[in-house]
Amino acid sequence: LTRFFSLHFLLPFVIAGQVGVHLLFLHETGSNNPLGLRSDLDKLPFHPYFSVKDLFGVFVMMSILIWICLVAPWALGDP
Repeated sequence: LTRFFSLHFLLPFVIAGQVGVHLLFLHETGSNNPLGLRSDLDKLPFHPYFSVKDLFGVFVMMSILIWICLVAPWALGDP
């Protein structure tokens, strides 16, 4: 049991160390672009597009939840 516990205790630190070394090597050498395509052509700015899209999704989901609460509150059941 103690070996099992020590393995489960030390394994996250080992994985975190490996992730750190991986990021260090990736940062030093950089990732490659095998196709040679320009990566900045298909980028969209976050604020006007994704902000409006996320706000619309939140509005739709809250509208559905409010509608369920007002029309059929028993459909949600006990918490």
